[in-house]
Amino acid sequence: MTTRHPLPVGLIGAGRMGSFHAETLTRRLPGARLAAIADPAPGAAQALADRLGGATAYTEIGELLADPGIEAVVIATPARSHAGLVEAAARAGKAVYCEKPMAVTLDEADRAIAAAADAGVPLQVGFNRRYDTGFHAAHEKIRAGAIGTPQLLRSLTRDPQLADPGRIPPWTIFLETLIHDFDTLRFLNPGATPVEVFAFADALVRPDFKDRGLLDTAVVTIRFDNGALATAEANFQAVYGYDVRGEVFGSAGMLTLGDIRRSHLTAYGPDGIGAACVTYDQELFHDAYVAELADFTECVRAGRAPSVTGQDARAALSVALAAIQSVTANGPVRVGDTVA
Repeated sequence: MTTRHPLPVGLIGAGRMGSFHAETLTRRLPGARLAAIADPAPGAAQALADRLGGATAYTEIGELLADPGIEAVVIATPARSHAGLVEAAARAGKAVYCEKPMAVTLDEADRAIAAAADAGVPLQVGFNRRYDTGFHAAHEKIRAGAIGTPQLLRSLTRDPQLADPGRIPPWTIFLETLIHDFDTLRFLNPGATPVEVFAFADALVRPDFKDRGLLDTAVVTIRFDNGALATAEANFQAVYGYDVRGEVFGSAGMLTLGDIRRSHLTAYGPDGIGAACVTYDQELFHDAYVAELADFTECVRAGRAPSVTGQDARAALSVALAAIQSVTANGPVRVGDTVA
């Protein structure tokens, strides 16, 4: 598929992330056009369409997928629905951009990847950190050998607030939060494959919800086939803001990346030294979120393969599932041994 007209895109999911993507498609990407929005929640799609103007609103996702005027879809629904929607969109002949995680089981991931391949449509997954300026620059330096051979890696995600623990499905910390870190560690160790995982997790923010399956704090160690050792950590409540950072130590140097500060301004006063911090993901990764959709739009218009594929999503999911099995078994797990 090669086209130079604005790409007509359908958005599935009108929630927080879907709304941001809708604004991007409407206001920030001249190569795309938000043609339709679908959300089964009564009035959700229409309200977003009315706010942005010009898009057709559907409550039935199947009606959006059946629209012959839509060439691509952006999936921004709850995580457990992603894989089925990828399959349905691919069968409808639409290019697919799917928010992470693409799937929550390896069988789902394989079916989604196969559906896109069978239909001959591109499938891109939303690992936005690959499009962040600092993370991307680190990847390029590592790939060029600037720090020698990677030996120790670290990636962390600390969300700003745990609002309602009762609404969090089991294993979310691995499948929806640390999934980013697992992909980031692969991205920062180019060409290497995770082979073994040892994970610890607990409910330290809200221990009163642990008996309901909540895990809000986790540390995962990962061994790669090139010998590198990595740690990924997550917590659902960093009182100071939204904290995402990384570090790669190599045989010839080190790279650190990520900064929670809103700007380079530092205030010195009678209460000490302080800096304003970012408080949510759309602030910290605003440009990266826009860049990944711009890349998806261009790959569809130019007929090239996506930069972040379904196979990348499957690889990160394999680590997440191994981490879940490690917590359950209280021991190390070989990546790929799980059949979940």
